[in-house]
Amino acid sequence: MSATIAALAGAVVLSATWDATEGWQELRLGSGLRPNRFEVNAETAVLSISSQSSMSLWARPIEVDLAARPVLCWRWRISGPLKSADMRKKTGDDYAARLYVAFRLPPESLDWSTRAQLAIARRLHGNAVPDAALNYVWDNRYPAGHHAPNAYTSQTRMVVQRTGASMAGQWVQERRNLADDVKTWLPTGAKPVLLAVAADTDNTGESVVTEFSALKLVGIQESCQ
Repeated sequence: MSATIAALAGAVVLSATWDATEGWQELRLGSGLRPNRFEVNAETAVLSISSQSSMSLWARPIEVDLAARPVLCWRWRISGPLKSADMRKKTGDDYAARLYVAFRLPPESLDWSTRAQLAIARRLHGNAVPDAALNYVWDNRYPAGHHAPNAYTSQTRMVVQRTGASMAGQWVQERRNLADDVKTWLPTGAKPVLLAVAADTDNTGESVVTEFSALKLVGIQESCQ
């Protein structure tokens, strides 16, 4: 899968078109999951995700220098938080919105047990299962800043970026120092290889409409605007 990364005033723009010219495509994790519905507004460069008891990703490969552009920026809007989700449980592992960054890890950082778990996961869900991932989520229960391993795999870290209903229905600008998060939670040498966005409702059976726009990577001193 090839992709272009556009540069604009020092920023690496990741979602100018949301289409195949940038490498975006739907990624389904397992044949048994009902997929989300994705729609792109070409005029506003907004991706809309309708999720109803469903889960799939809108994903693209990335190859970036986090030393030069360590800050991940995006805007998102949700129709409302999920009611019964709870990231501590597999049955509650759903989110109104999630931004997912997958990483390739140095082979020497993976012990035998982790390699075996990844092999099993890839047999079940395909080769899209990464070595590790960071997920920034709009949660319903835990405060912003809360983080925990994913209920299904310790190789994925769930980070609550925003929570609750107070900003539902409004566009919210987010800014995250991805390079710092990599240093905090991943081994030295971790490289981002995939970026994805999603709404996730397959476990709780709930519904949500989520929108994303303006994904970019910028320098530490640069604005997200």
